[in-house]
Amino acid sequence: MSAGSNATIRIARRLARDMQALHFSTPSHVYNPLVYTWAAHREYLSRYGTAPGRVLLLGMNPGPWGMAQTGVPFGDVAMVRDWFDIPLQLGRELPAQHRKYPILGKDCRRSEGSGARLWHWAQQRVGTPEAFFARFFVWNYCPLLFIKDARNLVPERLGRHEGAALTQACDRALADVWRALRPTAVVGIGRYAQARARAVLAADVQVHYLPHPSPASPAANRDWPGLAEAALEPWLPPLRRTRASPAKPTPRQPPQG
Repeated sequence: MSAGSNATIRIARRLARDMQALHFSTPSHVYNPLVYTWAAHREYLSRYGTAPGRVLLLGMNPGPWGMAQTGVPFGDVAMVRDWFDIPLQLGRELPAQHRKYPILGKDCRRSEGSGARLWHWAQQRVGTPEAFFARFFVWNYCPLLFIKDARNLVPERLGRHEGAALTQACDRALADVWRALRPTAVVGIGRYAQARARAVLAADVQVHYLPHPSPASPAANRDWPGLAEAALEPWLPPLRRTRASPAKPTPRQPPQG
């Protein structure tokens, strides 16, 4: 295990504890996958949270059918199981759950639209997780899922005081990840993540933007792979182009009539 991996694991452990110490009144339910899916998250960091000098892709927070089930950012269950090959095992103690959003882990049959879109694109574009993470690392700014009125609640919709406490802890973790991995570039996946990166990192750090792959986004539904290609083009390998086969000559037809 490398020093980078040790650092990201330490940061995630402290962030998990910081999150557990917070109190929220706006959401009805709060899930902290850094606690109940810690084994899978630790495996993710051990494998991929290691090398410095890559591009940091910053997400917002877990989706109910993604990281909330698997512990992996944008962690669509099928992709984490079949592409990442990370074992999915839930801890013994789970948080109070909303009946609409049960925590099922590997038994979850719902697809996380954003995660499926992101990781299917990565799979088709570079082939293997190792090839992708040789260039990129994905970290979620906030590790908590919030639910209110039977819907996913984004962090920026929290009350002022609880939002400030959350931001303080998540800002510190992001700054520590930056120092540990020294990325060559930062890309916010969505405007919220981009804004937090700009607020936390030094003024001379350019924070790029990648539209969020959410199925709720009309632009993402039209052509998110194209958006990803354009935003990440400086750090992607060249597209492999297949050489066109020479056209076969058209057989001459005998004269008619």
